[in-house]
Amino acid sequence: MSAETPQAYDDLLDAYRRVSNLGSAVGVLSWDQQVTMPEGGGPARSQQLSTLSGLKHELLTDDEVADALDAAGEAELSDEQRAVVREIRREHERAAAVPQELIEQISATSSEALEVWESAKADADFSQFAPVLDELVELRREYAAHIDPDRDPYAVLFEEYEPYLGLETAETVLERLRDELVPLIEAVGDSDVTLPEPFADGTYSEQRQEDLSREILTDLGYDWDRGRLDVSSHPFTSGNQFDCRVTTRFLSEDPLSALTATIHEFGHAFYNLGLPQEEYGTPLGASRDLSVHESQSRLWENHVGRSRPFWESIADDVRSAFEGVDADADTLYRAANRVYDDNLIRVDADELTYHMHIIVRFEIERDLINGDLAVEDVPAVWNDKYEQYLGVRPENDAEGVLQDIHWSHGNFGYFPTYTLGSVMAAQLYAAAEDDLGDLDGAIRDGEFEDLQTWLRENVHRHGARYRTDELVERATGEPYTAEYFLEYATEKYGDLYDL
Repeated sequence: MSAETPQAYDDLLDAYRRVSNLGSAVGVLSWDQQVTMPEGGGPARSQQLSTLSGLKHELLTDDEVADALDAAGEAELSDEQRAVVREIRREHERAAAVPQELIEQISATSSEALEVWESAKADADFSQFAPVLDELVELRREYAAHIDPDRDPYAVLFEEYEPYLGLETAETVLERLRDELVPLIEAVGDSDVTLPEPFADGTYSEQRQEDLSREILTDLGYDWDRGRLDVSSHPFTSGNQFDCRVTTRFLSEDPLSALTATIHEFGHAFYNLGLPQEEYGTPLGASRDLSVHESQSRLWENHVGRSRPFWESIADDVRSAFEGVDADADTLYRAANRVYDDNLIRVDADELTYHMHIIVRFEIERDLINGDLAVEDVPAVWNDKYEQYLGVRPENDAEGVLQDIHWSHGNFGYFPTYTLGSVMAAQLYAAAEDDLGDLDGAIRDGEFEDLQTWLRENVHRHGARYRTDELVERATGEPYTAEYFLEYATEKYGDLYDL
């Protein structure tokens, strides 16, 4: 390797770390806006975020980065270094295609839209949110056109969140799950089995729910020295390998909602906290993408948190936390996996109908971005699709089109990653079981270390070194496939409902 090679690579990393640090600062301000910022802080926060987003874009598209990429690209590099150059080049080229003014406008509009969305949701009034949503759709169309005016704009936006599996893969997976899960959901609905509802007709204090959430996070291995738990209107995770925070929400009549949301966010945080610390600020210290991120959250939420062994491990804690709940582990397990197609809320959906919620959002946002659906028509289309796919119709906008936060951020193309991640989670968990043996026994005993070590070794430590499909194949020995998820869902719910 020539003497100038490491210098060219180091120059690139020095420039990129500044970009990464600005991104981390944006993340902290965004977390604060949703968790602790005073209600009146919005106007200043939108300007702050706009400025930082503009500076990040300016640094990423600077000639210094372009020159460093060119120099590093001509040097003799290791496989890891080539992966770093690949990831930075991809990010640089996409950013360089978009004017900085547009980046700042999108950031400011998204920040303002968050408060508009919160108010509109509280009032169950989509008309309040419609103008800013219309603006965000137009801004994102413009963004996609700058990157590649000759391609499907929704496909371009989807690649912000999943750059390597491709929209065609997402559409294929979603269509297959729709085709195969709908008959399974219908069979469940026709079953004579009724799963228990041990929390029905009760109310449960937020403090008791929070205490239990904290206890379970501790049992799962959440590092409180590098994290915290707060409350937000929509559960989310924010941070990096040194500081990764989770939020949840509490419903007085449904403590299962907070438990599953908290475990879901733990999966995100555990991934971030497992990224290599020495690679912070580089692609090797960054998560792969949102499909992989969602695979981690859905693995912990569903394959661990909704498993019978897990409920056997926490049944005593649940009974202690909630006075009046005298249910055994089997009852709690079955309650946590009850399928109810009359649920309107995605984050409270069961494991099967959840994907119908995703399909509704995917179809609507794809049509919005492609110009096939007007913003003012979204509530009616949303309600019609819920009736078509789930047999229910929202009574108001708060439980319908306004329930998710993502569009207020301008995150069009995000939703498919939830289902792609669920599919990936089943494949990863099956591979971990093959390698580790009796995971059920370990989970029943509250021992998660072997599974965590497997995930650290096969997913987390690689950062963004490998493309999504390559990472999955290296971890599991097979290409990305929906087979494991469909087999898992059919077997699990067939057993629960005597199908």
